[in-house]
Amino acid sequence: QVQLVESGGGSVQAGGSLRLSCAASGFTYEKFCMGWFRQAPGKEREGVAIINMGGRTSYADSVRGRFTISRDNAKNTLYLQMNSLKPEDTAVYYCAADPRSWSCSVNGPPEYWGQGTQVTVPS
Repeated sequence: QVQLVESGGGSVQAGGSLRLSCAASGFTYEKFCMGWFRQAPGKEREGVAIINMGGRTSYADSVRGRFTISRDNAKNTLYLQMNSLKPEDTAVYYCAADPRSWSCSVNGPPEYWGQGTQVTVPS
């Protein structure tokens, strides 16, 4: 079955960096659009970044220029490099897979979800 396992979360000071990873299995990874979503306490889940089958990326306005999404199809792994982190980036970050190879959107919704990893940026 589809499995998405995130890692790399933690607590970092404002201005710092973290790199999230997502190990994918159980589906044809290279044919899926992949993305990162997040949910802060008391808020709805929101899209952060997506990367389609061809490598085209799209970002939420709040993270553009600070976060970079990438994928390694040989390793079935998705990454999110997060720089210049802010307290408002504090959230649970979810890896997601979308079978719409070319037409996925940062607004989602994807079909499959990971269990999430906590990112905390203290104010």
